[in-house]
Amino acid sequence: MVTLLSGRDTWSTQPVESAGIRSVRLSDGPHGLRVQEEGGDPLGFLPSLPATCFPPAVALGSSWDPGVVAKVGEALGREAQAAGIDIILGPGVNIKRSPLCGRNFEYLSEDPLLSGVLGAAYVKGVQSTGVGASVKHFAANNQETDRMRVSADVDERTLREIYLPAFERVVKEAEPATVMCAYNKINGVYGSENRWLLTEVLRRQWGFTGAVVSDWGAVHDPAAAVRAGVDLEMPGTRGRSVRELMAAVVAGELDEAVVSESAERVRRLGRYGLGETNAVDPDAHHAIAREAAAACTVLLKNEDVLPLSPDARIVVIGEFARTPRFQGGGSSHVNATRIDSFLGAAEEHARGPIEFAAGYDVDGDGDPRPLREAAVTAAAACEVAVIFVGLGEADESEGFDRTSIDLPEAQTALIRAVSTVSAKTVVVLSHGGVVGLEGWHDDVDAIVDGFLLGQAGGSALAEIIYGVVNPSGKLAETIPMRLEDTAAFTNFPGEQGHVVYGERLLVGYRSVATTGVAVRYPFGHGLSYTTFRVRRFQVSVTGSDRVTVSVAVENVGDRDGAHVIQIYVDASSRGFVQRPARELRAFAKVFIPAGRSADLELALDRRAFAYWDTELSDWCVTPGEYRVILGRDALTSDAEETVILGGDHIVRELTLRSTVQEWFDHPVVGPILLETLESKLLFGLAQPGTLRVLGSLPMQKIVNLVGEGIPPGAIESLMAMTVHSEK
Repeated sequence: MVTLLSGRDTWSTQPVESAGIRSVRLSDGPHGLRVQEEGGDPLGFLPSLPATCFPPAVALGSSWDPGVVAKVGEALGREAQAAGIDIILGPGVNIKRSPLCGRNFEYLSEDPLLSGVLGAAYVKGVQSTGVGASVKHFAANNQETDRMRVSADVDERTLREIYLPAFERVVKEAEPATVMCAYNKINGVYGSENRWLLTEVLRRQWGFTGAVVSDWGAVHDPAAAVRAGVDLEMPGTRGRSVRELMAAVVAGELDEAVVSESAERVRRLGRYGLGETNAVDPDAHHAIAREAAAACTVLLKNEDVLPLSPDARIVVIGEFARTPRFQGGGSSHVNATRIDSFLGAAEEHARGPIEFAAGYDVDGDGDPRPLREAAVTAAAACEVAVIFVGLGEADESEGFDRTSIDLPEAQTALIRAVSTVSAKTVVVLSHGGVVGLEGWHDDVDAIVDGFLLGQAGGSALAEIIYGVVNPSGKLAETIPMRLEDTAAFTNFPGEQGHVVYGERLLVGYRSVATTGVAVRYPFGHGLSYTTFRVRRFQVSVTGSDRVTVSVAVENVGDRDGAHVIQIYVDASSRGFVQRPARELRAFAKVFIPAGRSADLELALDRRAFAYWDTELSDWCVTPGEYRVILGRDALTSDAEETVILGGDHIVRELTLRSTVQEWFDHPVVGPILLETLESKLLFGLAQPGTLRVLGSLPMQKIVNLVGEGIPPGAIESLMAMTVHSEK
């Protein structure tokens, strides 16, 4: 059965006909199928068959809508089934640590809860059709620079609280067919050889029962990978890996039982893709892509210009309006069934003719001034200029990281020039990674963030801009003022084979909420054409480590719309360990008709208040006060309440290496310490001034100094009181 552990070719597993084991076909997602004919090319980059290109993860994350994501996943599953694909390689739930990561377009968010909830919805949607999903890239895969070798050096608490929870939620709630291990190393050990990650955490602690598949080319030592927990190496290596595995078994370096377990997990993949196959309606799937794209679009700024009237005389400027940038570059590039441009779609909404000016050359070739001058002339004669700008595929892709968050200079110059002469200016952004808005933000009247919206993005943007659809997207990542203000700036992308996650927990909005650094737009921000008002916000403690939040929201405007309720927790006053000033702990998106209200209850369980305790290797809730915040975004509070939780009463083991401060603070030993130890020096240590100076000394040092003043066995007796204590 060793042959099952390495692929047959680029996209399929090895069959064993004598044992009734069929070959399983895999295909790149995550936002559309990339099916190649008969095995594909060795690198998987040649053209693929036509498929619907749904909004990539950068857009889906801003929907904040599990229902929309599940609907996209289900459509992807139907297309896979029709194409004979058994497993889709998606979703990507890695955290957006830096806005420079070249593959951020393929990831959902900078927040683990949002990424996990949406990732689970994606998997459930795909697998409801009988097709399997592959959640990726496990783990700490947050850059493209040196991606095949770099070691992500990150402490365990940061892993547990930031970089692993999205995977954990997907595994526990959605039971994906496979988990894909990452290229990079984690603390010096390749993801494909990291037994702690693949076996201890993924299988034993989280209960994952599916197969672990390697990222394509991520296996360096086949035997070490199988020992660590990789079941299937992809792509196939023309028999080389099978020969190495067989040699390792013969030499006693690889246990046959381990091989059998992995082979059985690969065999079970044959149950995916066997559901009913129906023909796919391309128009129906295009409509799903358009609905999703509209739900993802974020209205960043609006000063009485949007939505546009059908009678408004407008000029559309920017090549992306005619030739849209709608997906990322690299292995997930989809051969779309059709592509909607905004320029074409806008004609369906406008009553008069729409003028167009290219404004710039996407490739940046030639002198941009003639194009810019033509755009300025057209803008001066119209009521509204709608400018489409963003990043080209050459600016961001799998395989390399960006070095800046700036738009191309030709585009920013265009915005400044047009806004000077135009009565009203609207800017529409197309990009996979965050782009900066400085230098022109204050000169324009509205900004619509379209990210990468898939093949129907042009139609969706027209529906948003003309008010057919009320914008409801919220930012899934922070837009900074400057790249230098981002938490990972000084530690990205690393050097000499290592990248240190020195910012630890303070990723994205957690950093700016804690440090007070100004941002252009925070995580969770997004405007609407209607107005929502909070009528009730109540927090009820339902246990020692959990609460229920009751919220009533009213749509007091004149348009129907969807609203995202965001619940954050501030545990920063719990001073035992570092805690960010804001952490998203629950959210819900709800549609509310004009003049109506919605009542919701959201449960915040133990994990909403817990931190990972590295001494206990467990989640712990510190007793005390917590602020529960109803946020308009990560930085703006609409309402909040302080609750007191009983938490976990932890009695930690004391040793002679524990500090004097820890001895005096201990809930069991502290109160009796002075009564037991009749020493003037020890009594003096308990005084605040002395303890402040000497509290960091290990108790062993004190024992060495005043040993004759301590009754025999007293220290040992006190330590024994803590040895068997539990939470």
